[in-house]
This record gives sequence, structure tokens and C-alpha cells, in this order.
Amino acid sequence: MRIYPLSEGSFSIDQTKVFVPFDSSNQGFQHRPKGSILVEVQPFVVITEKDIILLDTGLGYYNQEGILQIHANLMALGINPSSITKVFLSHLHKDHAGGISYLHPVHQERFISFPYAKYYVQKREFDEVMEKSSDVNLIAQIATLANFSGLQWLTEDSGTIDEIIHYQLTGGHSPFHQVAWIKENNETLFFGADVAPQLQQMKSRFVAKYDLDGKKSMEYRQRWWEEGAREHWTFAFYHDIQHPTIIGTTST
Repeated sequence: MRIYPLSEGSFSIDQTKVFVPFDSSNQGFQHRPKGSILVEVQPFVVITEKDIILLDTGLGYYNQEGILQIHANLMALGINPSSITKVFLSHLHKDHAGGISYLHPVHQERFISFPYAKYYVQKREFDEVMEKSSDVNLIAQIATLANFSGLQWLTEDSGTIDEIIHYQLTGGHSPFHQVAWIKENNETLFFGADVAPQLQQMKSRFVAKYDLDGKKSMEYRQRWWEEGAREHWTFAFYHDIQHPTIIGTTST
């Protein structure tokens, strides 16, 4: 199993929930908006013996050449976006779901970003966002799923996808947030998305104000960190600038 982060860059974000590109290599941290947090946005691609799996889809931004950023990141690794076989969505906030589909720059029609993949989406999460979100762009990005033949609704609180992806509904960050384990040949990759977004949060009793239930998320992180250390999981951190992946160990 091979795991690659697909970084779309560093961003500052405050109570407006607007992702503002931020050059973290620059020393000018004083330019960051007061009260904002600094995060990386990085989906992951996982190559197994039978699949090429995408874990979340990023912001749906385009690069300077007018190419969808997540497509460009995949091609930089020598992976044709059309070869993605599975797309697992942890939840449908815009920094994780914006790349589900894209708007064609000429025809102004919206297309699924990975048309030959199966998309695995928690049905209750989809219904929640479609009913309650006021973000018109996000609604347009995810609504394309409804008519996509490759859509696979997940309706249970936990389950297994083709004996390779094990998922669990957690809530914590959003009402129907879910996490995933990918297991192959005695290796385990754990993707905690926004309930386990950064290494430092795994090591402390951090309660995030931006979570729906910060205490619940904290308790999950402690449990996963201990279990992953015993079993040497590889953790994939969606929002960690310095540590995209790390192998759990009892010595840390």
C-alpha cells in the first residue's frame, strides 16, 4: 500500500469560514487575520493491489493553468485522474467536498471529477447539507452526485467496502462525519478527517470550538491514538502542515 498527500496548500480560516491562501514559508505571520487558524488542505491517494482510492476531494480550486488542483496533483504523481477507482468522502464541508465535481470553463456545465470511480457518501450527511447549507457553491458541487451512476450511498453507522475500506460514523465534527481504515497485507491506514485532523491534537486533550461536539472528538482521538500506537497504524492528517502522515508507535 502506498499513500500520497495531495496538498492544495496552507490556508487561514476564521469565523467567516473563508479559506484564504497563506504562504507558510513566509515569516509574515503578522498578516494572518486575528483569530484565524492555519491549516493545510490535503486529500490523500492510496494505491493498493486492486484500487486507487481517493480520500476526500479538497476545495475544488483551479491552479494557474486552469486545471482542477486535485487533478494536477494526481498527474504530478503520474496518476491519471480517470484511473481513480474509489472516492471516500468523510463529510461534505467545502474543504473536503469541493472537488467532487467541477465546472467546465467553456461549456459552463458541471461534471463529476472522477467519472470512472465509485463515490462512497454517507446518505445522512448528504441530506443534512442539502437541506441546511446556505453555501450555494457547495450545494452545486455536491448536488451533481444525485444523478451520478457511480454513487454508492452509505446508510449504516459502520461497514466494509469491498473488504478494503472499513468505515465508522463518528459525528463529533459534523452530525454524520465518518472515518475510514484501509487494511491490506497487515498494514492499516487510518483516515480521521476532521475528527483527527492534526498530529498535535492526537497528543493532547484538545477540544476544538469548531466541532459540533468537541469533547466527543477528543475522546475519539485519544482512543485511536492509543490503538494506532499498539497496532502501528499509519495516520493520515488532512489539516497538518508539517506531518501529513505518521506511523503510530508507543514510543511517541
